[in-house]
Amino acid sequence: MAIYLDDTQRNTLARLAASWTWRTQWPTWVLIVTIYSGWFGVAMHARELGLPLTTVLLALLSTWYMSLQHELLHGHPTRSPFVNALLGFAPLAVWFPYGIYRDSHLQHHDDPHLTRPERDPESYFVSQRMWQRAGLAIRALLTFRNTFIGRLLVGPAFAIAATGADALGRIRRGDWRDVPVWLAHLAALGALTVWLQRVCGIPAWVFVIGAGYGSLSLGSIRSFQEHRAAHAHEHRTVINEAGWFWRLLFLNNNYHLVHHDLPHVPWFVLREVYETSRQQYIERSGGFLVQGYSEWLRRYAFAPVARPVHGGLTGFIQRNPPVSAKRQTARQAL
Repeated sequence: MAIYLDDTQRNTLARLAASWTWRTQWPTWVLIVTIYSGWFGVAMHARELGLPLTTVLLALLSTWYMSLQHELLHGHPTRSPFVNALLGFAPLAVWFPYGIYRDSHLQHHDDPHLTRPERDPESYFVSQRMWQRAGLAIRALLTFRNTFIGRLLVGPAFAIAATGADALGRIRRGDWRDVPVWLAHLAALGALTVWLQRVCGIPAWVFVIGAGYGSLSLGSIRSFQEHRAAHAHEHRTVINEAGWFWRLLFLNNNYHLVHHDLPHVPWFVLREVYETSRQQYIERSGGFLVQGYSEWLRRYAFAPVARPVHGGLTGFIQRNPPVSAKRQTARQAL
């Protein structure tokens, strides 16, 4: 259910929803074919491409695949959760089963609880209690994680550790519901790893670390300061006017406030919805607007964007809503 709709958006969404593109979802179907054919095409030509280039390309394609999985769990390109799960089941990005990611991410969409570590599974904050219990090394790593470079280097390790700890914790509590999902994922991952090594000449470590960890690291660019602590929950979600490469890689999820308001809207119309109501969205976000991921890199390469402990408001980029949209015509890309 949309949180925010003005008359302009209602008219825009009605027009777009009636279009052949939206009804057929053909851009997403093209995307599925492109990602799968590209990923396996690169893998099968690894010997000709060489391992360094193969690793980079697989990491890029796996990042794109994770963006596709995000689209699938939100009900695209089909209305069937089962069909969409089949389309996103392959462990091309290694670390997280589709079903686990789906359930966690849908919980993240409980907007009134965004950024709260006890309620938001994608929060990059920790509770005061956890901070007090943490040693100096963990505190240093949590602080480093809130820098741009730190998010790329150690952010994925935190995510992997947290997911694994949650899975083991559920089993210790007698909750075995996720075990079949994990077993299916690990079986598929094992089969894919053996095939890559024997047929394509790609060592397991290259796949798991290079493509798997590398794709999580690239994906961390999008999630860096995607949400901030703020009193009003609509002020917690960013609008990032990124360049075309990042918009395509992240399937327009850089317009993150629009996505949280309208999670049912497919990726290929998010930008048009945003541009139609740009001024309203900037005001709605409380000025939480950035001009591409390079702005985060320049400001927070090695400086923490926020304290790791949840509870206080922090000094993120927060502009006053611009008087005229003409002042914000430049688009920068990392």
